[in-house]
Amino acid sequence: MIHLNVAPDTKRLTSPRAAAVAGILFGLLFGISLTLFRTSLPDGLSAGVDWMDKGAPRLRLALGLMPFAGISFLWFVGVVRDRLGSFEDRFVATVFLGSSLVLLAMVFIASAIAGALLALNRPGSASGLDPAIANFGRALMLQISNIYALRMAGVSMISLATIWLRTGSMPPAAGWVTYGLAGALLLVSTLNLWITLVYPGWVLSISLLFLIRRSPVPRAGPDERTG
Repeated sequence: MIHLNVAPDTKRLTSPRAAAVAGILFGLLFGISLTLFRTSLPDGLSAGVDWMDKGAPRLRLALGLMPFAGISFLWFVGVVRDRLGSFEDRFVATVFLGSSLVLLAMVFIASAIAGALLALNRPGSASGLDPAIANFGRALMLQISNIYALRMAGVSMISLATIWLRTGSMPPAAGWVTYGLAGALLLVSTLNLWITLVYPGWVLSISLLFLIRRSPVPRAGPDERTG
């Protein structure tokens, strides 16, 4: 039998610094992508397809950044869960992981719709995109990202804040502030894309906190259950 000796000082890939770097990358890339989307989309549905012609460069850049933002987000979620280890409550952790994955899937779907509209639009061509189809696609994209994805973001934040408060792995203030922001996302009813910047801003903030703060060993309460 072959035994592999691992040096005791070997650094794990899933360190707090890895979570911080992944979160910062996600916050920046996702925030930039959302800003590019928002500055490219008109406020009303009666703008036809002119907004696609004018905002095509920004939309293409946003679509190019979004997959890398998703990769960073997956790394962030994995490292955050690994930090908690055996102190992680399986029920709350399942809600956190599930809502995070659904959030990412919906963001990718909304981005794919925007990419499809951009691909179908041929400026100056007789077979250009019908304005009705463009309006439908834009409305569908906003519904997915601002109604359903935002709710999943709120659920993800609530579940992670609950884990923090139960394990003591983050300052209590971070958990309560997260509850407040998550509640705002769950109750919001606007289709304004600027609202979606709350989530990447939150991830960026807690990632910076990971980076500058040495995380203590999570504490398990006397009635803590792991299953």
